Amino acid sequence: MEDIRKAGAYYRRFEMRPSKVFLCDGDALGAPTEDIYKSLLAIREEFGDIRVGVYATAQNMLDKTDEELRFLKEAGLGICYLGMESGCDKVLHMTVKGNTAQDMIDGSLKVMAAGMKLSVIAMLGLGGKKHTQTHVVETAKVLSKISPDYLSFLTTMAVEGTPYHRMVTRGFEMLTTKEILGEMHDILSGIQASREILLRINHVSNMYPIGGSLPQDQATIIQQVKQWYDEAPVGTYPPKPSHM
Repeated sequence: MEDIRKAGAYYRRFEMRPSKVFLCDGDALGAPTEDIYKSLLAIREEFGDIRVGVYATAQNMLDKTDEELRFLKEAGLGICYLGMESGCDKVLHMTVKGNTAQDMIDGSLKVMAAGMKLSVIAMLGLGGKKHTQTHVVETAKVLSKISPDYLSFLTTMAVEGTPYHRMVTRGFEMLTTKEILGEMHDILSGIQASREILLRINHVSNMYPIGGSLPQDQATIIQQVKQWYDEAPVGTYPPKPSHM
C-alpha cells in the first residue's frame, strides 16, 4: 500500500496521471484476494478508474473462486497476463511450468467468464527441434479453445545461467531463425479463433514484428510470415538482445 501511496504522490507532484497500472512483477493473482482487493481500492483512490493488470498462472486462476474473480473485477482488476508458453504437455513438463494445457484452458476461460480481459503469451521455439511439431499443433489447439483477447509471441532465448541454457549446453537443440518463423507460421495457420484476438508480436526477442486482428487479418499476417520464412537464411540463429 505504501508504494501505491508514494506513486500517487509522485504523479500528483508533476500533475500527471498514469493510463494503467500493473501490480508487481510476479504472479500477483496468487496473493490473497483480500490483499489484492485492498491494493485495487488504494489504486482507485490515488488514480481514479484506470485499468489494472496482473500476471497470472493457470494455477492461481483456478485457485480463485468464480465469486472472488468477479469481486476483483468489480474492484478494478481489468486484465490478466498468462505466460502459457506452450499448449504441449511434454513441453510444459520439460520447462517445469507446473500445469497442463487443460489447466491453461480452464483457468483462462474462468477469468474471461468473470469479465476480465486475458492476454496470453506463447513461446516460439520452446520445445526445440525435438518437440517442435507437437508444440506447434497443441499450442494452436489451446489458443483456439481459449481465444484470448490478446496474444503475443516471444522467441525462446537460452540466457546464460538459466536451466534452459544448461539444457542447451547438454545437447538440447534450439531452433534456427528459419525454423522459428516456421513455427510462427504454422501456429498462426492453426488458430481457429471463436472471437477476435488482437495479435502483437513486438517483443525485443522477436526479429520480425507484426500484429493485427485474428481472424480478420490472419491470412495477410500468415502470408507475410511465409515471405520472411522464404527469405530467411538456413542455419542462422536469432540474435540475443544485448540486455540478455
